Amino acid sequence: MAVRHHGQRRGRNAALAVCALTFPLALVSCGDDDDGEGSGGEGGGDVTLQLAHSYTETQPQHRCGAQVIADEVEKADVGVTVEIFPASQLGADADRIASVVSGDIDMDIQGASALGAVHEPVSVLDAAYAFDDSDHLARFFDSDASDDLLQGFEDETGVHTLGAWSAGMRQFTANEPIRSPDDLDGLRMRFPNSPQFLMNAEALGAEATEVAYEELFLALQQGTVDGQENPITNIAASSLQDVQDYISMSNHQANSNLVIIGADAWGGLSEEQQDALDEAVDAAEEQVPGCVAEDEEATLAEWEESGAMEVVDDVDVEAFRSQADAYLRENFGEEQLAVYEAVRGEAQ
Repeated sequence: MAVRHHGQRRGRNAALAVCALTFPLALVSCGDDDDGEGSGGEGGGDVTLQLAHSYTETQPQHRCGAQVIADEVEKADVGVTVEIFPASQLGADADRIASVVSGDIDMDIQGASALGAVHEPVSVLDAAYAFDDSDHLARFFDSDASDDLLQGFEDETGVHTLGAWSAGMRQFTANEPIRSPDDLDGLRMRFPNSPQFLMNAEALGAEATEVAYEELFLALQQGTVDGQENPITNIAASSLQDVQDYISMSNHQANSNLVIIGADAWGGLSEEQQDALDEAVDAAEEQVPGCVAEDEEATLAEWEESGAMEVVDDVDVEAFRSQADAYLRENFGEEQLAVYEAVRGEAQ
């Protein structure tokens, strides 16, 4: 699934124009290279690109995503090396998107809500039940329905979207089963501190408590919060099964990952190098969903066998879905609603 039809390749002059128009203070990072290698897709010199993300090296987003991108680019032998910085080594999500915009980081793997900090409509991709599953997300990004959103993101920030995948559906965990919206009554549920996630909490009927992801295990252990929501791979990576008794399969949100590259880094590549990077991201997009599914299946089987966490698979998903849809349609602004309806239009 390529996203090549979004934001056609622009030359160096166009990248500079975006920077000058939108980020006048960042002109230094958008300047011409003395050696001329970064000129309008006509470079072709050896380039090393930083690729940052927040996942551990054992998670599929790294193994089958970032690492595949790096390996495929190396195989292409076009003078591009991708150097990976996992586990938030180059900063938390909110910090990294600002660094990509400024040119301090070349590439990043980001969730839509973090990108919403610089272009609000993108955050709608993380709305509750916007996507039915990972295939639905792939269809949206592979269709013309996503053109306006991603082109608007690039026009406003200069940041180019190379591709996207789902890193799994988000599920509820708590020390009691959550089968319907009523079961959330009285529970302090941790949600990430972003406008879209907090709106999701309201839409789903949850009482949101903001806790940093790095502090979540301790907050659950100490009872500061009663439960939380995350994709299975994140739950396992943080060992939350050690402090939660139930995982309720609500499938309430497709955990989005967008692969992005800054204007200066993208504009400094030759057309051949851009093609190689596009194809490397395509290869990762093909692999990540399968890797996530395999990891999820193995993790759930392990939890059930060991009794580490009971899997609740009779959740009334339709009750959650219909409640969330009604809330979002009533509370989204005009631009947000247009994105939401474009996403839902690709459902089957």
